[in-house]
Amino acid sequence: MNVLVDVQLACSDDTIPEADDIDTWVSRAVVAAGESRDCEVSVRIVSADEIRALNREFRDSDRPTNVLSFPTGPIEGLPAGEPVPLGDIVVCAEVIAEEARAQGKRPGDHWAHMLVHGTLHLLGFDHQEEPQAAEMESIETAILTEHGLRDPY
Repeated sequence: MNVLVDVQLACSDDTIPEADDIDTWVSRAVVAAGESRDCEVSVRIVSADEIRALNREFRDSDRPTNVLSFPTGPIEGLPAGEPVPLGDIVVCAEVIAEEARAQGKRPGDHWAHMLVHGTLHLLGFDHQEEPQAAEMESIETAILTEHGLRDPY
């Protein structure tokens, strides 16, 4: 199983991980969630202004946020053997950096968490209700701690 990750940089920040690191965390989340098909994910790194506009348009919340996920959903007629597009993850570099500072986390660790979190959303995980939140947090924690990071919660 291969995960193709397209990374788009729409802003600059010295805490943004390398594209290979972004690919690694997205891939780890896909594998941990049990996805067995070849798939692709787009990750766009944006400014606070861009994520605020997206958050306002798609979530009716007029504020910047750390990560948004836009699952593709089923695609009829996708040729056999083609990677399944899972969707897009939009991450705000400024918010991630601010949250890492405020929470006393290493920026790279917080980036890893938000990339895993966003990827799990693409795969259908959610945290609106307590049972689903507990399941999603458990998977996130397992992925991160298995690779040497601290429990993000």
